[in-house]
Amino acid sequence: MTRLARLRRATWLIGLGALLVGCVAEGPRLSTPLPAPAVPSTGTPDRVTASDEPEAQRRARARMELASAYFGQNQMTTALDQVKLSIAADPNYGEAFNLRGLIYANLGDHVLAEESFKRALQINPRDADAMHNYGYYLCQQRRYPESNALFAQALAVPRYAGAARTQLTQGVCLAYAGQLPEAEAALVKAYELDPSSPFTSTNLAEVLYRRGDYERARFYIRRVNALAQVSNAQTLWLAVRIEHKLGNWPGTTEFGRQLRNRFPESREAAAFARGDFDE
Repeated sequence: MTRLARLRRATWLIGLGALLVGCVAEGPRLSTPLPAPAVPSTGTPDRVTASDEPEAQRRARARMELASAYFGQNQMTTALDQVKLSIAADPNYGEAFNLRGLIYANLGDHVLAEESFKRALQINPRDADAMHNYGYYLCQQRRYPESNALFAQALAVPRYAGAARTQLTQGVCLAYAGQLPEAEAALVKAYELDPSSPFTSTNLAEVLYRRGDYERARFYIRRVNALAQVSNAQTLWLAVRIEHKLGNWPGTTEFGRQLRNRFPESREAAAFARGDFDE
């Protein structure tokens, strides 16, 4: 896992792919609008096509596509080379600076990472994806109030397509900050927006477990563990601990059996064997 994906050891089960957005999850957008097309003698504007895109922007977009692909393959140095070429072709390409921030964060260069995110938002102050990524980066640095403010700004952008993802990330970061009631509220909103997300259900179950709301925690984690393709050692272990708190020994042993059978070498299976339910 990259540096940007590391938080202190805990049971939050969110995935990196659910958190980093804009440059990889979505195709790059032009940083500046296309020039107005020529008006024919009829007075009706021509349809804008790819041929109307300035050459510099075309080069910048092509380099960004390559940079995004290398970033997705965790080839950070090569991705950085391509994003530099993209910015050289179009110095006002906000999404290139957004990706540059992600790359530098992964490389551990926090000064350049933060400068990149700030520059992306200078170019496009309403780029909710850049707000999301910058907010998550600040969460990684345990700068929780600043992080939360950026998530709130992103969620306030009209028609923001990534609202469920940002609510999820905000909830996880609030939980890291020890603000469990606020974390629950954010995760409930994320669940309302996308009830199919196993990341949201698992993190919400974890928060509810920590708040002592075991019945509701059971509801959400059972949705995850009902799907073998998304359940894992951590989700099964959370179910074991919830059933144990509820005094349901058959449920505790059943989820423990699944944990031992499917993930016998896991840290969670070892804790179950010891009976260390508070681990």
